[in-house]
Amino acid sequence: MSEYFTTKELASLLRVKERKVYDLVSSKALPVRRVTGKLLFPKEEIQSWIAASGAAAQAPAPAQESAQTPLVMAGGHDPLLEWALRESRSGIAALLDGALDGLARFRDGGCLAAGLHIPEKNAADWNVGAVKREFGREPVVLIEWVKRTRGLIYKPSSRKVERLADIGELRFQSRQPEAGSELVLGALLAKEGLRKSDLQSVDSVERTETDLAIAISNGHADVGLGIEAMARQFGLAFSPLLVERFDLLIWRKAYFDPPFQAFMSFCASAPFRSRAESLGGYDVGRLGSVHFNGP
Repeated sequence: MSEYFTTKELASLLRVKERKVYDLVSSKALPVRRVTGKLLFPKEEIQSWIAASGAAAQAPAPAQESAQTPLVMAGGHDPLLEWALRESRSGIAALLDGALDGLARFRDGGCLAAGLHIPEKNAADWNVGAVKREFGREPVVLIEWVKRTRGLIYKPSSRKVERLADIGELRFQSRQPEAGSELVLGALLAKEGLRKSDLQSVDSVERTETDLAIAISNGHADVGLGIEAMARQFGLAFSPLLVERFDLLIWRKAYFDPPFQAFMSFCASAPFRSRAESLGGYDVGRLGSVHFNGP
């Protein structure tokens, strides 16, 4: 028996077209050998790769993962993510209205993937518990996209604010309840022995990281819990509080379809890394790492 799969055999195993196998080879996603002009795939390495990435869609797709699933990325807002979706020419649109909103849309079949930054009791397990509770028995994959630094942003002319207890009488800018940053805020407040009612919140909410920074920059609020990249973008002071992991939740089959592959290939490119570095506050070193792989 041969120790290698042919392209046709591997395509049959993964239940994809041969063209998809070539795309995966081109993006260096597959272990492969080139012998006399042919592509051969070592069986042991392929089996390990399948176990790690959940590539073989053996289980039938649930109702939510249908041909009608819109090409939409939902979930938490991130300016680098918005930019990458445009620049990748993947055809995936952005509807980034909060991590909890993304989970709900994903469950209801309203999006292809969802960006999540939901804190867990174990600080190293961002998003994993939430995904297991909602989709523990579904063919989904949770992959790392970036890590980003989050903290307090405020005008440089204000007094220094290094922790939530320092906010005092300053006006605090909140996000919508579905935003992952509100969950992070709750965890940080609890850590300092505070409650949300201890903050002097302004009446309105801002629905994106960008709008939060704008509200502080134009004086509508004094301080907010935002990401370092937006503090830099708007010339605001920044006190880091934690590094959060921003993951992408996607149906396993959809991961191998051309739109998402185009997006991920772009995120592995030099222009993407350069953009992340110029914005600041991002760590893309473990892009694509699998943190949960459904059955």
